[in-house]
Amino acid sequence: MKNVLSRENMRLSDQAAVAGGCDEVALVWRAAEAIADAVRWVEPVAIVCGKGNNGADGLALALVLHRRKVAVTALSVVMGPNSAARHHYYGVCLAEGVDVRVFSGANDLDGFATVVDCVLGIGAKGAPRLQAVPSIEAINRCGAYVVSVDINSGLDADSGMATLAVHSRLTVSVGGFKTGHFVNMAKDFADEVINVDIGIEPVQKPYRLVEPQDLAAEVEPRKRFCNKGDFGYVALIGGSLPYSGAIRLAAMAAGAMRAGAGVVKIAAPAELCPLLVPQVLESTLFPLAQEDGHLLFVEDEFARLVANTRCVAFGMGVGVGAHTTAALRYLLANYEGRLIVDADGLTALAALPEEEVRRHRPALVLTPHAKEFARLVGCTIDDVLSDGVAMAEAYARRTGAVVLLKGPTTVVSDGNDTYLVSVGGAGMATAGSGDVLSGILAATCAYREALVPAVYYAAYLNGRAGELAEAEVGDVSMIASDTVRMIPAAIAELRRING
Repeated sequence: MKNVLSRENMRLSDQAAVAGGCDEVALVWRAAEAIADAVRWVEPVAIVCGKGNNGADGLALALVLHRRKVAVTALSVVMGPNSAARHHYYGVCLAEGVDVRVFSGANDLDGFATVVDCVLGIGAKGAPRLQAVPSIEAINRCGAYVVSVDINSGLDADSGMATLAVHSRLTVSVGGFKTGHFVNMAKDFADEVINVDIGIEPVQKPYRLVEPQDLAAEVEPRKRFCNKGDFGYVALIGGSLPYSGAIRLAAMAAGAMRAGAGVVKIAAPAELCPLLVPQVLESTLFPLAQEDGHLLFVEDEFARLVANTRCVAFGMGVGVGAHTTAALRYLLANYEGRLIVDADGLTALAALPEEEVRRHRPALVLTPHAKEFARLVGCTIDDVLSDGVAMAEAYARRTGAVVLLKGPTTVVSDGNDTYLVSVGGAGMATAGSGDVLSGILAATCAYREALVPAVYYAAYLNGRAGELAEAEVGDVSMIASDTVRMIPAAIAELRRING
């Protein structure tokens, strides 16, 4: 796994490196050489330099390339006072004959094969300042191969949100990935992100980026001497007459055992069960008391349903109301396995006092998207979009739950360790994708001993299966069941990588 740092963690880590004896000028030079080594340069190269150390990075990079006989021009955006490092490298560039000019407009980028974005750094927040706007717009119109240094100018280094930002073919992060390289809008602005290590150690505990090589234990071949009970009994509880597809999609993902569960019970209001029969071959059906196609909670019935199960997933399409809340409260207070709460279950959970949530008996996994998470913590969606990673970690710490916050990059946290799972595509923004994830998650949590790795493995498996499906059918035509169909291919790919 690779480190992912918040803006504040990176700032403190930079300060610690300087305090430890590595001055800013030396750090900038180290970064410039690492960036120069990481990119295949096509000449001529233009480097658009803002103020501060992001501008210093650009001028130092121009100096490195100039010394390596690469045709390079540094274009300085006049935006305010220089940092000491920028002032230093501006002077050295002039002394050594680097072509340094003042950026005056879009035409300044004509004829360059590669354009490097060093306009704004990770400290920039909100909409770009007016002085930066012309250079960002010019870079986006230039038609060259665009490389952003550290973070795409205009993209928030924590939230990955932007009103205007550089769209790069390649972003070269320095010192450590930032959360803003992955979450929310980030993937719409950077086609590829790599990191160069310049020897800065994180001061605070970093987040961790899950990679395929980290999942070897999750896809080890199963021993021949085994039986279905070794891989967990699962109950999927959900569905209502208006939302019968939700429980069917969850059943397709785990009920057909595609994600590895041993035995699955699909529990739905009795009126729905005839609709589910065509989907149920390997699984079993558990009809629940119901009225007009909606769940009626009966305690004895639920006790029989969850007995001897290792994992329960609750809430997919179950609807909202008093009986949903009663069922959730029963599970929170009595179930002793692993409980996944999704969809309508999260709506019911959000109405409970947080103190009651903290008293949960089962190992609790919550799977909200941004709107659902905002309801859980009592804030706005904008709050979640601006600081979702830290908020998920804090909520997990307060409640003792494992939080899986859905998005273009999935966040998984138990309050102590936080992981980013950066797979998935736009085609997964379709009805039922969350239900598929719940089915996969129920399976992995049933047969893996370590809970948090089981959760981030499920997130990876779901996202990668979605990517494979999107590659086949396209982002427009993709539906949730396409993701289900590609689960075996995603598992097989992970085994090849880790073989």
